[in-house]
Amino acid sequence: MIAVSIAMKTNHEPLKRTPVALWLDTEENPSPPVLTDREGWARFDASAASGKVLVSGVERYQGRLDGEIRIELWSITQSERSSMGLPGEFPNGSNAYPGMSTRSLEVGGRAILTDSEGYLVDPGDWSEAFARAQAAAEDLSLNARHWEMIRFLRTHFARHGTQATVREMIAHFRPLWGAEVGGNRGLHRLFPRGGPQKQGNRLAGLLRTKGEH
Repeated sequence: MIAVSIAMKTNHEPLKRTPVALWLDTEENPSPPVLTDREGWARFDASAASGKVLVSGVERYQGRLDGEIRIELWSITQSERSSMGLPGEFPNGSNAYPGMSTRSLEVGGRAILTDSEGYLVDPGDWSEAFARAQAAAEDLSLNARHWEMIRFLRTHFARHGTQATVREMIAHFRPLWGAEVGGNRGLHRLFPRGGPQKQGNRLAGLLRTKGEH
C-alpha cells in the first residue's frame, strides 16, 4: 500500500478531491488518478517501487514510493518542479576543470556538453532523458534499481551538498534489496563501469568524486 498526503505548506490544510497518480519507473504511463479524501490522502494498492507522484497531472515528488508520502505545496498553482525535483540546491554553472576535454551527447535533439567520461559540464543540463542517453552510450540498460539509485544519489546531494559514499549507499540499499544486491559487489554489478560512485554519479548528473581528475 502506498498512501500520498497532499496539503498546503502554509497552514498544513489538506487538499480534498485532488487527483493524484503514481508513475512507476517500470511503467510507460502513470496510474489512473485517485482523488484525495477529506484528510487529503490518496491510497494506492501498489508495492514499493521507484517512481514519481503526479498531483493534478504535475510532478511533485520523485524517489522511492513506499508507505506514506507527504507532499506540501505553497499553492495549488505553483510551478512544476524542475528536472531536479528535489529539496535543496544543485550547483549551477560550469564544472570545467583545467585540461578538461569535452564531447557532446544528443538528448532530445539538443547537444549536451559532458567531459570525456560523460560527466555533465553544467549540472543544470540534467534530465531523465540525459540519464537514458548517457546510459545507452555506456551500453547500460536502465531498470528500476538503476533509477532508484539515481534518485537516491540526487536526493542525497540536494540535502547534504556532497556525493553519497559507497558506505552510505550500502546502508540505504542493503535493507531494501538484501545483502547480495544491496552490498558492495551487487552495487558494482549494477553499475559495472566504475561502480555507483562513478557511473551512478555520471548518470545522476553529479560531479566527479575527489581524485578522479
